[in-house]
Amino acid sequence: MSTAPSTTTDEAPPPVTPAPSPGRWSPLRPLILRLHFYAGVFVAPFLLVAAVTGFLYAGAFQAEKIVYSHEMTVPVGDAKLPISEQVAAARKAYSEGAVSAVRPSPEDDATTRVMLSGVKGVDATHTLAVFVDPYTGKVRGALEQYGSTGALPLRTWIDEFHRDLQLGENGRLYSELAASWLWVIAGGGLVLWFSRRRALRKVRGTSGRRRTLGLHGSVGVWAAAGFIFLSATGLTWSTYAGANIDELRTSLGQSTPSVSSASGGDHSGHGASSSAGDAEHGVGLDKVLAAARAEGLGDPVEIVPPADESSAYVVKQVQRSWPEKQDAVAIDPTTGEVTDVLRFADYPLLAKLTRWGIDLHTGVLFGLVNQIALMLLALSLVLLIVWGYRMWWQRGRGSSFGRPIPRGAWQQVPPQILLPCVVAIAVLGYFVPLLGIPLAGFIVADVVLGEIAHRRGGRKDTVEAGSK
Repeated sequence: MSTAPSTTTDEAPPPVTPAPSPGRWSPLRPLILRLHFYAGVFVAPFLLVAAVTGFLYAGAFQAEKIVYSHEMTVPVGDAKLPISEQVAAARKAYSEGAVSAVRPSPEDDATTRVMLSGVKGVDATHTLAVFVDPYTGKVRGALEQYGSTGALPLRTWIDEFHRDLQLGENGRLYSELAASWLWVIAGGGLVLWFSRRRALRKVRGTSGRRRTLGLHGSVGVWAAAGFIFLSATGLTWSTYAGANIDELRTSLGQSTPSVSSASGGDHSGHGASSSAGDAEHGVGLDKVLAAARAEGLGDPVEIVPPADESSAYVVKQVQRSWPEKQDAVAIDPTTGEVTDVLRFADYPLLAKLTRWGIDLHTGVLFGLVNQIALMLLALSLVLLIVWGYRMWWQRGRGSSFGRPIPRGAWQQVPPQILLPCVVAIAVLGYFVPLLGIPLAGFIVADVVLGEIAHRRGGRKDTVEAGSK
């Protein structure tokens, strides 16, 4: 007895899925791939240095507390001495230089810092911080200090190495180059990863170059937002791009405001003068601090003495952790009256975003959590660079150098897409010169190498034709 042919779906031929039609922007993928490759190969060494030093800097906050615990902390006593007595104790121990600022003990177990400028042997851009026990007036030591976050020698050295490789202003070009390209590389990587078929993004069950690519792409996707943020905030205080950003903010009325230190007149001969280098002017530090407290300025604060006889005291909050405390007041040294008040709440939006962005970038906005996140980002960048170079090696199948991405990608991009991209890149390169100049160099080198290869290929064809 015969049976009818089976028509179950198990034996039916699989349906043919038509290949997806290329999208409008798909011609850009080879161009982005080539840019990602070139930038990865040539800029990665600078990014590697920035990542390693950034990792160390993020950990330096906790290391600083351990290394300098004697200077920074004291046993909690019964009552703190007036700030004027603490400053007098510091000046008795260190009479050289002038008092440039005073940071009263912000916590029960913290010392007071008296900053001295013009001290022999101390860098002109740094101060000598004298640490005073606020309960006994005993000086616990003195250390060189740098910056608004009060970095001590360990963190200062790492900070300067991260910023300029200890080479001064010329060395800052390295960090600006890294910041200028990090967002380009991260953004290009995102485009390349999500434009691949889902099946090609897998890591599990793969090996060789495909596994390396999977690891590189997966970690890169998760870390990309952090990289773009670090790039943007790093550019805000770079040499060239930073100056352009400042000009733009100023033109938009979004620059960071400052409290007016003008006291309203010349007070010479009216009790406002003081001995050279002293912090006591007119009404003195204690009344000035009390006036600032009355305006709502809670710890931590910094008191800046008048610069001259026509200037006022400036008391400003210096808390960079969340929520930020950045209010400031100016106080007349003769009358002790507040002459100007600046609230952080009144800052322009871009000024606030810049402040938050920089503090998040440096690891102080959210304290230890912020610092751990930065260390993880730095470690991710190191791994991505290692995997990137490994993929290049694997692409060359073990040769001393991997094969580059083929040329001619830009020729496949339609003019209506290519021309706007060229204009946008030109404008961006003008405002971010350490992106524009290297990019122009990449293009010139690519054209030259392509022409050389083309001529060699032409001569080879001629020789082969002649031999026949």
